[in-house]
Amino acid sequence: MSASLAIETRNLQKAFGEKLAVRDLSLQVERGEVFGFLGPNGAGKTTSVKMLLGLIRPTQGESRLFGMPTSLPAARTRVGFLPEHFRFHDWLTAAEFLRLHAELYHIPAETMHRRIPALLELVGLEAHAGKRLRTFSKGMLQRIGLAQALLNEPELVILDEPTSGLDPVGRRLVRDIIRDLRHKGTTVFLNSHLLSEVEITCDRVAFIKHGEILRTSTLQSLVEGELTVTVRAAHLNPGVAAGLEHWSKNVRLDGEHLSLTLKGEADLPEINRYLVAQGVDVYALTPEKVSLEDLFIQIVGTDGGL
Repeated sequence: MSASLAIETRNLQKAFGEKLAVRDLSLQVERGEVFGFLGPNGAGKTTSVKMLLGLIRPTQGESRLFGMPTSLPAARTRVGFLPEHFRFHDWLTAAEFLRLHAELYHIPAETMHRRIPALLELVGLEAHAGKRLRTFSKGMLQRIGLAQALLNEPELVILDEPTSGLDPVGRRLVRDIIRDLRHKGTTVFLNSHLLSEVEITCDRVAFIKHGEILRTSTLQSLVEGELTVTVRAAHLNPGVAAGLEHWSKNVRLDGEHLSLTLKGEADLPEINRYLVAQGVDVYALTPEKVSLEDLFIQIVGTDGGL
C-alpha cells in the first residue's frame, strides 16, 4: 500500500452477523483531490466511512490513511470528520463547543484563540458565537459541525452529507470551502445524495453498491464523454433500433422517438446515415450531455435511492 495516497483500502469487508454490509471495498483516493462516494441507501457507504475512521473494525481486508493503518491514532489525527447524524452538546455556545473540541485535539491556547473566530467567520456564524447550540437551526448546526471538522487543520476531511440541511446560500458556502480546501492541497472525501453538488465539486467519483465499487472515474470523463441522443423520426421499428446496438448498448424505442447513449459525438454522422439507409425519415437528432443523475441510474440501477 502506498504512502502517497490519502486513503487506500484493499478487499475491505464488514459483516454484522449474517448480514454483509461491505462485501469487497477496494479504493484509492489521491492526496489533494475531492472524491465523491456515491451509492443507494444500504450500499455500505456509512459502514465504509466508519471503518476508515477506526470506529468499527473490518471483518477482513486492509485500510490505510496516508500509508498508515487506520487503527493507528497517528493516522486519524490528520483527519477531520462531519457525520451525517450529529449530536452536539446543545447546552454549549458555538464558541464553547469549538473550544471543547480544540482542547480534545490538544490545540495550544494561542492557536485556539486565533483559529476559532476565523472558523466561525468562515462558516458564517461569527454573529452567533455566543448563542447556545439548542437555538440553532439544522443548517446552522451543519455549519458549526463543519467548523469543528476543520479545527485541527486536517490533511483529509471526510464529509457525510454536508449540505443536506442547508439552503442554497449555505450549500454555496460549503462548495466554496471545499474549493478552498482543494486549493490548499487538502483531500476531501464527500458522501452526498445531492448529485448536483457532487457534479460541481468533485474531481473523481466512485459508485458503490452492495458494498462493492462498481466504477471509479474522473467526473470530467464521465459527464463530458457520454451523450444521450434523442431521435425523432418516421418509419422506426424494432429491427432498426436493434441495428443501433452496434454503437450503443442502451437503445430505447418509443413510437416515433428513439434514444440511445453514446461515448461521444464522433458516431453521430454514421448513425444518421444508417437510419436514412434503413428508410427512416429523420426529423431531428438531438444530442445532450449525460447528467450525473443519469449516469448514477445507468451504473447503479433503480432498485434504491441515494
